[in-house]
Amino acid sequence: MKSSNPPRGAELPWRIARSCDGGACVRVAPSGEMVVIGDSKNPDGSVLFYPAAAWNRFVRDVKNGAFDHF
Repeated sequence: MKSSNPPRGAELPWRIARSCDGGACVRVAPSGEMVVIGDSKNPDGSVLFYPAAAWNRFVRDVKNGAFDHF
């Protein structure tokens, strides 16, 4: 995981949950071999970069209930 400030004017294909009501939502975008994660209410703020394979494992684990105890 790396933390960074995205370049100004960077256009990424951001995705936000359909249930996001304009509040504090996570946004996600692919960027080459990485997945970029940011805060929808602070689009110019810092973002996190994860390898796509790690993101895919995380999503799979969420779907399989691995984090249901939190």
